[in-house]
Amino acid sequence: MATMDTLSEAIETLRKEGYTEDLNLQQDCIECYAGSKKIFHDEFIIDKFYRFEGDSDPADEATLYAISSPKHNIKGLLVNGAGIYTQELTDEMLKMLDIKNH
Repeated sequence: MATMDTLSEAIETLRKEGYTEDLNLQQDCIECYAGSKKIFHDEFIIDKFYRFEGDSDPADEATLYAISSPKHNIKGLLVNGAGIYTQELTDEMLKMLDIKNH
């Protein structure tokens, strides 16, 4: 995993690698195409992730996920601020996004 200094730098680099869709985290899926497509926990792969920590404020923390779904032929980015536990998610989604042990 390459080191990126800023969230915007990482997003720009990953977009050049083909991660062009903006993904949104929902309770039991990831949505794209303005909510018209739902991708469930067994339909996507986290290819890469980057963590960014605020200098002094934990609320400035964010994780950027580069996600692909071969089933749906989609590659996109999901930004989640202050960790995945900021939202109520299903157990399956928590397992997919819990990167602490990777």
